[in-house]
Amino acid sequence: MIFEKTPIDGLLLIKPDLFEDSRGYFFESYNQEKYLEGGIDTKFVQDNISKSVMGTVRGLHYQAPPFAQGKLCSVALGKVLDVAVDIRFGTPTFGKYFACELSEENKFQLWIPAGFAHGFSVLSEVAIFCYKCSELYNKEFERSIYYNDPQIKIDWKVENHIVSEKDMNATPFNQIEKDFVY
Repeated sequence: MIFEKTPIDGLLLIKPDLFEDSRGYFFESYNQEKYLEGGIDTKFVQDNISKSVMGTVRGLHYQAPPFAQGKLCSVALGKVLDVAVDIRFGTPTFGKYFACELSEENKFQLWIPAGFAHGFSVLSEVAIFCYKCSELYNKEFERSIYYNDPQIKIDWKVENHIVSEKDMNATPFNQIEKDFVY
Protein backbone atom coordinates (compact mmCIF):
# COMPACT_ATOMS: atom_id res chain seq x y z
CA MET A 1 0.00 0.00 0.00
CA ILE A 2 1.37 3.39 -0.98
CA PHE A 3 0.56 6.60 0.93
CA GLU A 4 1.52 9.40 -1.45
CA LYS A 5 1.83 13.00 -0.27
CA THR A 6 0.13 15.64 -2.41
CA PRO A 7 1.21 19.25 -3.02
CA ILE A 8 -1.11 20.30 -0.16
CA ASP A 9 0.04 19.32 3.32
CA GLY A 10 -2.27 16.83 5.00
CA LEU A 11 -3.88 15.39 1.87
CA LEU A 12 -2.82 11.83 1.01
CA LEU A 13 -3.47 9.78 -2.11
CA ILE A 14 -3.65 6.11 -1.17
CA LYS A 15 -2.89 3.36 -3.67
CA PRO A 16 -3.85 -0.04 -2.26
CA ASP A 17 -2.15 -3.33 -3.04
CA LEU A 18 -4.35 -5.11 -5.57
CA PHE A 19 -4.42 -8.89 -5.97
CA GLU A 20 -5.98 -10.05 -9.23
CA ASP A 21 -6.57 -13.43 -10.83
CA SER A 22 -9.07 -15.07 -13.16
CA ARG A 23 -11.84 -14.75 -10.54
CA GLY A 24 -11.49 -11.00 -10.11
CA TYR A 25 -9.59 -9.00 -7.51
CA PHE A 26 -9.07 -8.39 -3.79
CA PHE A 27 -7.71 -5.42 -1.88
CA GLU A 28 -7.96 -4.04 1.63
CA SER A 29 -10.12 -0.91 1.52
CA TYR A 30 -9.15 -0.12 5.10
CA ASN A 31 -6.71 -1.57 7.63
CA GLN A 32 -6.34 0.54 10.78
CA GLU A 33 -2.76 -0.56 11.43
CA LYS A 34 -1.56 0.20 7.89
CA TYR A 35 -3.35 3.55 7.79
CA LEU A 36 -1.82 4.51 11.12
CA GLU A 37 1.63 3.67 9.71
CA GLY A 38 0.74 5.76 6.64
CA GLY A 39 -0.02 8.80 8.81
CA ILE A 40 -3.80 8.56 9.23
CA ASP A 41 -4.44 8.39 12.97
CA THR A 42 -8.21 8.66 12.85
CA LYS A 43 -11.16 6.82 14.29
CA PHE A 44 -13.93 6.53 11.69
CA VAL A 45 -17.50 6.81 13.02
CA GLN A 46 -19.69 7.03 9.90
CA ASP A 47 -19.68 5.59 6.36
CA ASN A 48 -21.57 7.29 3.53
CA ILE A 49 -22.39 6.18 -0.02
CA SER A 50 -23.89 8.25 -2.82
CA LYS A 51 -24.96 7.34 -6.34
CA SER A 52 -24.81 10.06 -8.99
CA VAL A 53 -25.13 10.39 -12.76
CA MET A 54 -22.60 11.87 -15.21
CA GLY A 55 -22.18 15.62 -14.89
CA THR A 56 -23.26 15.74 -11.24
CA VAL A 57 -21.16 18.06 -9.09
CA ARG A 58 -21.50 17.64 -5.32
CA GLY A 59 -19.83 20.12 -3.01
CA LEU A 60 -17.98 21.95 -1.78
CA HIS A 61 -18.96 20.71 1.69
CA TYR A 62 -17.41 20.66 5.15
CA GLN A 63 -18.41 20.78 8.80
CA ALA A 64 -17.18 23.36 11.27
CA PRO A 65 -15.67 22.42 14.65
CA PRO A 66 -16.49 20.71 16.93
CA PHE A 67 -17.98 18.42 14.24
CA ALA A 68 -15.21 18.90 11.65
CA GLN A 69 -14.80 15.76 9.57
CA GLY A 70 -11.87 14.00 8.01
CA LYS A 71 -12.93 11.88 5.01
CA LEU A 72 -11.44 8.79 3.41
CA CYS A 73 -12.92 8.82 -0.11
CA SER A 74 -13.15 6.09 -2.76
CA VAL A 75 -15.27 4.96 -5.70
CA ALA A 76 -16.97 1.56 -5.92
CA LEU A 77 -18.41 2.07 -9.42
CA GLY A 78 -17.51 4.52 -12.17
CA LYS A 79 -15.13 7.47 -12.06
CA VAL A 80 -15.10 10.87 -10.34
CA LEU A 81 -12.89 13.90 -10.07
CA ASP A 82 -12.41 14.26 -6.32
CA VAL A 83 -11.54 17.74 -5.06
CA ALA A 84 -10.29 19.09 -1.72
CA VAL A 85 -9.93 22.84 -1.08
CA ASP A 86 -7.67 24.08 1.72
CA ILE A 87 -9.77 26.32 3.99
CA ARG A 88 -7.21 26.52 6.80
CA PHE A 89 -6.58 30.25 7.22
CA GLY A 90 -2.85 30.91 7.55
CA THR A 91 -1.54 27.97 5.52
CA PRO A 92 0.61 28.61 2.43
CA THR A 93 -1.97 26.68 0.37
CA PHE A 94 -5.10 28.43 1.71
CA GLY A 95 -7.64 28.62 -1.12
CA LYS A 96 -5.76 26.14 -3.29
CA TYR A 97 -7.25 22.84 -4.33
CA PHE A 98 -6.07 19.35 -5.15
CA ALA A 99 -7.98 17.20 -7.62
CA CYS A 100 -7.51 13.57 -8.64
CA GLU A 101 -9.47 10.85 -10.37
CA LEU A 102 -10.83 8.09 -8.18
CA SER A 103 -12.30 5.14 -10.02
CA GLU A 104 -13.35 1.53 -9.81
CA GLU A 105 -10.34 0.81 -12.06
CA ASN A 106 -7.57 2.52 -10.08
CA LYS A 107 -9.03 1.80 -6.58
CA PHE A 108 -7.30 4.95 -5.27
CA GLN A 109 -8.47 6.69 -2.11
CA LEU A 110 -8.06 10.30 -1.05
CA TRP A 111 -7.58 11.17 2.62
CA ILE A 112 -8.98 14.62 3.35
CA PRO A 113 -8.43 15.77 6.94
CA ALA A 114 -10.56 18.36 8.71
CA GLY A 115 -9.84 21.86 7.42
CA PHE A 116 -10.74 21.17 3.80
CA ALA A 117 -13.91 21.64 1.78
CA HIS A 118 -14.72 18.59 -0.33
CA GLY A 119 -16.56 17.94 -3.56
CA PHE A 120 -16.58 15.70 -6.61
CA SER A 121 -17.85 15.56 -10.17
CA VAL A 122 -19.01 12.41 -11.93
CA LEU A 123 -16.99 11.57 -15.05
CA SER A 124 -18.67 8.25 -15.89
CA GLU A 125 -22.27 7.37 -16.76
CA VAL A 126 -22.92 6.56 -13.08
CA ALA A 127 -20.71 6.62 -10.00
CA ILE A 128 -21.03 5.15 -6.54
CA PHE A 129 -18.94 7.30 -4.22
CA CYS A 130 -17.98 6.02 -0.75
CA TYR A 131 -16.45 7.85 2.18
CA LYS A 132 -15.60 7.14 5.77
CA CYS A 133 -15.97 10.08 8.17
CA SER A 134 -14.07 10.84 11.35
CA GLU A 135 -17.03 12.69 12.90
CA LEU A 136 -20.79 12.26 12.76
CA TYR A 137 -22.83 14.51 10.48
CA ASN A 138 -24.32 17.51 12.27
CA LYS A 139 -26.64 19.76 10.25
CA GLU A 140 -26.04 22.78 12.52
CA PHE A 141 -22.30 22.75 11.70
CA GLU A 142 -22.67 21.95 7.99
CA ARG A 143 -21.08 24.48 5.63
CA SER A 144 -20.85 24.83 1.84
CA ILE A 145 -18.73 26.90 -0.52
CA TYR A 146 -20.06 27.74 -3.97
CA TYR A 147 -18.82 24.90 -6.19
CA ASN A 148 -17.94 27.18 -9.12
CA ASP A 149 -16.36 29.97 -7.09
CA PRO A 150 -14.38 32.32 -9.38
CA GLN A 151 -11.60 32.70 -6.81
CA ILE A 152 -10.92 28.94 -6.53
CA LYS A 153 -11.42 28.22 -10.27
CA ILE A 154 -11.97 24.45 -10.17
CA ASP A 155 -12.07 22.68 -13.52
CA TRP A 156 -14.66 19.99 -12.80
CA LYS A 157 -13.89 18.22 -16.12
CA VAL A 158 -17.61 17.97 -16.99
CA GLU A 159 -19.98 20.16 -18.98
CA ASN A 160 -23.57 21.00 -18.07
CA HIS A 161 -23.13 20.67 -14.31
CA ILE A 162 -25.97 19.00 -12.42
CA VAL A 163 -25.97 20.74 -9.05
CA SER A 164 -28.40 20.79 -6.11
CA GLU A 165 -30.22 24.01 -5.25
CA LYS A 166 -28.42 24.02 -1.89
CA ASP A 167 -25.02 23.90 -3.60
CA MET A 168 -26.04 26.60 -6.09
CA ASN A 169 -26.77 28.90 -3.13
CA ALA A 170 -23.64 28.14 -1.12
CA THR A 171 -21.32 30.73 0.41
CA PRO A 172 -18.74 32.45 -1.83
CA PHE A 173 -15.18 31.50 -0.84
CA ASN A 174 -14.25 35.06 0.16
CA GLN A 175 -17.09 35.07 2.73
CA ILE A 176 -16.36 31.84 4.61
CA GLU A 177 -15.89 32.04 8.37
CA LYS A 178 -12.52 31.37 9.98
CA ASP A 179 -13.50 27.93 11.22
CA PHE A 180 -9.97 26.59 10.68
CA VAL A 181 -6.96 28.79 11.59
CA TYR A 182 -3.34 27.57 11.46
